[in-house]
This record gives sequence, structure tokens and C-alpha cells, in this order.
Amino acid sequence: MKFYLISDNIDTVTGMRLAGIEGEVCHEAEETRKALLAAMDNREVAVILMTGKLIGMIEDEVNELKLTRPSPIISEIPDRHAAQDVTASISRYVEEAIGIKL
Repeated sequence: MKFYLISDNIDTVTGMRLAGIEGEVCHEAEETRKALLAAMDNREVAVILMTGKLIGMIEDEVNELKLTRPSPIISEIPDRHAAQDVTASISRYVEEAIGIKL
């Protein structure tokens, strides 16, 4: 099982490749949607990492996939566009997923 990155920034993809995580760069909502669905269908991928900007572009689809498909896990990572801290992002995800506000 492996990680896969979908990012809007080539530097993030390059850095993750140094850590052994493959990925791709997307800039538009439709290409992001296609990349996410392809990664979801890849049985080798256990965790999909996505930058906050891309999740924001297709947030409804991401939330639907999180609720209806048990794997792989979709996790938001901060990027250079991050306006909020990572803790707030994780708290929001937990609140949406299980209805508990942290």
C-alpha cells in the first residue's frame, strides 16, 4: 500500500517524490476530479494526499467520496496557499466525518 499526492504545486510534488511518494500536478477542477478518481480506483493506493486549494475546488466530490468509499483515505495537506493552520483543517474534517466539534 502506498501514498499518492495530488497537488497544485510542482515543488510539493518534487519534495514528496524525494520521500518516495508519487503524485501529479493539477490546476483545474476537472483535471483534479479525474486524478482523484483514478487514484481512488488504484488498488495499490492506501492514502491520497491533496493540497487544500485542490480540495476546495472539488470539496463536494471529496466529501462524497470520503463518506461513501472506505478506502483509500483522502487527507488534506497544507500548501503554500494555506490560509488556516493544519489543526483547524483536521478539526473541520473530524467534525464533518463524525459530528463532534473539537
